[in-house]
Amino acid sequence: MKKGTEHTNQLNRLNRIGGQIRGIAAMIEEQRYCIEILTQIRAVKSALSSLESNIIEDHLSHCVHHAIESKNRKEADKMIKEIQDLLKKTVK
Repeated sequence: MKKGTEHTNQLNRLNRIGGQIRGIAAMIEEQRYCIEILTQIRAVKSALSSLESNIIEDHLSHCVHHAIESKNRKEADKMIKEIQDLLKKTVK
């Protein structure tokens, strides 16, 4: 799949998350208050979770949708199974 607008947005979000992680490392080096560090870690976890949801939605809306529309049943079934397996791991 070519890099589209959504991938650019996802990369931008990931770069912001990377900046947050570097900020956490700096906070640890500066021996900042633990609760401040933990608050930032929670923010990163939330941002990653949101990005994960966005990528799943994008995958369903574009990749799986395209496989179904092209009537490639085998490919569509494979993609649906991949999402099911991923969600099973997420729920555990």
